[in-house]
Amino acid sequence: MGEPLKKKTNFTPRRGPVVLAIMDGVGIGKYKEGDGAAEARTETLDELKENWPTTSLKAHGTAVGLPDDGDMGNSEVGHNAIGCGRVYAQGAKRVNQAIKDGSIFDGEVWNKLVAKVKETKGSMHFLGLMSDGNVHSNLDHLKALVSRAKQEGVSRVRIHGLLDGRDVGETSALEYFDPFEEFLQELSDDSFDARIASGGGRMQITMDRYNANWDMVKRGWETHVLGEGRSFSSAHEAIETLRKETEAIDQDLPPFVIVGEDGQPVGTVEDGDSFILFNFRGDRALEITQAFEAGDEFDRFDRQRMPKVEYAGIMEYDGDLHIPKQFLVPPPSIERTMAEYLVNSGVRQYSVSETQKFGHVTYFFNGNRSGKFSDKLETYEEVKSDNVPFEQRPWMKAAEVTDKVIEAINSGEYEFIKFNYPNGDMVGHTGIYEAVLCAMSALDLSLTRIKTAVEKAGGVMVVSADHGNSDDMYARDKSGNIKIKANGKPEAKTSHSLNPVPCIVYDPQFKGEYSKTLRSGLGISSLAGTCIELLGYQPPEDYDPSVLEWK
Repeated sequence: MGEPLKKKTNFTPRRGPVVLAIMDGVGIGKYKEGDGAAEARTETLDELKENWPTTSLKAHGTAVGLPDDGDMGNSEVGHNAIGCGRVYAQGAKRVNQAIKDGSIFDGEVWNKLVAKVKETKGSMHFLGLMSDGNVHSNLDHLKALVSRAKQEGVSRVRIHGLLDGRDVGETSALEYFDPFEEFLQELSDDSFDARIASGGGRMQITMDRYNANWDMVKRGWETHVLGEGRSFSSAHEAIETLRKETEAIDQDLPPFVIVGEDGQPVGTVEDGDSFILFNFRGDRALEITQAFEAGDEFDRFDRQRMPKVEYAGIMEYDGDLHIPKQFLVPPPSIERTMAEYLVNSGVRQYSVSETQKFGHVTYFFNGNRSGKFSDKLETYEEVKSDNVPFEQRPWMKAAEVTDKVIEAINSGEYEFIKFNYPNGDMVGHTGIYEAVLCAMSALDLSLTRIKTAVEKAGGVMVVSADHGNSDDMYARDKSGNIKIKANGKPEAKTSHSLNPVPCIVYDPQFKGEYSKTLRSGLGISSLAGTCIELLGYQPPEDYDPSVLEWK
């Protein structure tokens, strides 16, 4: 049993629960045009902002542990920050440092993988997202790894590149693939052969999460490992051809395989090879990792053959389950999270979302820990997501999640309830503005029901978000002007925004214990301290300050 929280002496908690509502991907827009979160009909959210204590919180860059304030926040680091109440150096920043100081190349795993392919004269494979979005990966990391591989005497490298179009421009793939092809050509010589071997859109192959659609992983395996699929002579040819045929944006392009002059795939994975997944974010890395690491008991799909390779991730993706078994850079060690403190203090907790964000209110919120801190005090509920494009069903499972939350509130069993509405983020990523308007209205209708339940139970609700997205739906140039496509319509923006997010304290039992003016200039890591105080406890001394100014 760890350390419990100390009671707060100047505040008596409300008789009902503290409810933390996380509106995934709902920020405070900088521009009126393209702000789907603001333009949508959201009467309840508007009323909360107007009549209850409200502030804005930083949700990107250094406020969530990323290297630079030009880096977009994301759901992983956002929920880490919310759940642990502090800011930890995160994926991209840790890999940047490990490359800069050379520790990534001094480590046992890197040297083991290099030695393997030098001994077998095999290939060193790299799989990951080909962009600089800094959410799942960064192309500079791949360049450093490939360059070092050549320096250390590796003779053959193969790249399996996933198209982004989600954390970067929706049709920006060639801005990354073409220069990278040139980079590989410049490195290649009589002793070093480096080529792109396969690819496909990130929402079509490989990068599934939360066991939502294993067919994506199966297609990725067939493409990257077996070299099965539609063939092209180059990634450039593949991307241009598939765009014309499908009219899809990058994230939705079908898989492709690169073949040589003999018509054979240039980069199948064979016995004696080494394989590195260079994505640093964990949620969309776990399933393809399981396909490589699981033994004969793997039953998600028929792998057809299982090459004997040395496999590693650039980071550890699940610290509790120790996936992968080998990794190049250790992840942040996130300890003493809010959920752990609440368990130590005997607080009963309930967590719910649909599949798309279920791991965020559990695994990421708990500091990249898969298991519960207490089976007795914690309840997890997952609402299965629909396996359809989000723009076709933008309301997603908001109503069903709301049903679960209201049931938990009415039960009287829980003192702290947290949930996530994925709509603003998942629908925002589609780039379809009308769908975002529908998604936000559906979210608001559900929030209306929870607001009523909180009031009836005598509880308090904190409404916030993990990062922005739906608030910034149009691509803009450096001057802030909307980019217009050839058909005269605005170019869609499918990535997260750099905008702050709202923080609203809905407290119908308010008795004047704190100022109605909330603190400003804080980040989303302050949500933990806020909820802890509203539960009647003192936040740990090293937690970031609550938004509440107590009298």
